[in-house]
Amino acid sequence: MKQEATMSQENKMGVMPINRLLVSMSVPIMISMLVQALYNIVDSMFVAQLNENALTAVSLAFPAQNLMIAVATGTGVGINALLSKSLGEKNFQKVNQVADHAIFLAFCSYAVFAVLGLAFSRTFFTLQTQDPQIVQYGTEYLQICTLFSFGLFFQITFERLLQATGKTIYTMITQGIGAIINIIFDPIMIFGLLGFPKMGVAGAAAATVFGQIVAAVLGAVINHKKNHEVQLSLRSFRFNGHIVKSIYGVGVPSIIMSSIGSVMTFGMNKILIAFSTTATAVFGVYFKLQSFVFMPIFGMNNGMVPIVAYNYGARKPDRMIKTVKLSICYATGIMVIGFVVFQLFTGPLLRIFNASDHMLAIGIPALRTISFSFLLAGFCVISSSLFQALSHGVLSLIVSLVRQLVILLPLAYLLSLTGNLNLIWLAFPCAELVSCALCALFIRYVYRKQIKPLEQPLP
Repeated sequence: MKQEATMSQENKMGVMPINRLLVSMSVPIMISMLVQALYNIVDSMFVAQLNENALTAVSLAFPAQNLMIAVATGTGVGINALLSKSLGEKNFQKVNQVADHAIFLAFCSYAVFAVLGLAFSRTFFTLQTQDPQIVQYGTEYLQICTLFSFGLFFQITFERLLQATGKTIYTMITQGIGAIINIIFDPIMIFGLLGFPKMGVAGAAAATVFGQIVAAVLGAVINHKKNHEVQLSLRSFRFNGHIVKSIYGVGVPSIIMSSIGSVMTFGMNKILIAFSTTATAVFGVYFKLQSFVFMPIFGMNNGMVPIVAYNYGARKPDRMIKTVKLSICYATGIMVIGFVVFQLFTGPLLRIFNASDHMLAIGIPALRTISFSFLLAGFCVISSSLFQALSHGVLSLIVSLVRQLVILLPLAYLLSLTGNLNLIWLAFPCAELVSCALCALFIRYVYRKQIKPLEQPLP
């Protein structure tokens, strides 16, 4: 009874048993992200039915799409950490100010990408290939994705507001419905079913943005109806530079970290397309398939970060440590399962995308080699999220920078000089090994600097 009385006075993130709390907050997001991963696979599966150039065009568009997601989710990480910390400190006025600024920043981000997408989409593709069909497919696809990206930015923002207060079950609803709508409309718009015009690759983009817009609208409604700990009031909005600085103090390293992934992918596409467009398509397929392994862990991150940030604000180090340890155990288990699947079912996975014999010959050794990096990746992903939750986003940035730009991309280029395509994939597990060592070193630093001092009573 005493515990129930305490929980009624304090957010569940400060009192609920950690394992139950982590599972209750993470599983709904993990499920919704699995649906998102399924949509990614289905999207490319339908595009692959057009021809291999269509699949290559969508693969080449990935760095630009990933950049938009990086800005949205990176800003969301900063919002999540600051809002959860403010809840732990019982500073409800600041909670509302952070939420208002979240909406403002989402709109600003959309405006920038809409302009860039309309102006530079064709240039983006001509920098990667001179194939006119791939350039045309890619330009149509990317212009639609950027011009209507307001759905993406507002969807992610509203979901972060729900996650920050522990209401992750609702993000499962918004993400799930958005992804299901996307899956349903993909074949309809691509192939011109049920009276719709046949749009081809552009239809895949239209289905994507339609699902995002529906999810954003649903997220806004749920926040208004169910998220009573956050009161949005844009009429009384007053720009506060300190809040924006605090959000991006955590968010910018996360944005840069994710953007580094776009640079790495762009660079890898340039290396691989020198061998063949099929090699580039295989790399794009890998990213679609690996999302099925990584998405659940990213979902766990979204559940873990507010728990760690809340208990940091509430000065409860034991709960923080237990949360991180459990997250690492769960993440490693998921990655081991992913590794086994990639090793045993490589051929069937590639055939989902209408793989030719040539694509299978390239893709089977590629996926099997890259998947060795999964065995270490769970620890690295959770560690980076811990750094972000405690406002040490720069440490996450360093890990990502070293892994993708200092080790992976240069090593892949050097291996490509051998003329053996299969050797290039070794760069992935090598880079993951280095990042794992860095994460272990940084965790020790963060524990001594921020977590251990919480064990001492306040003066």
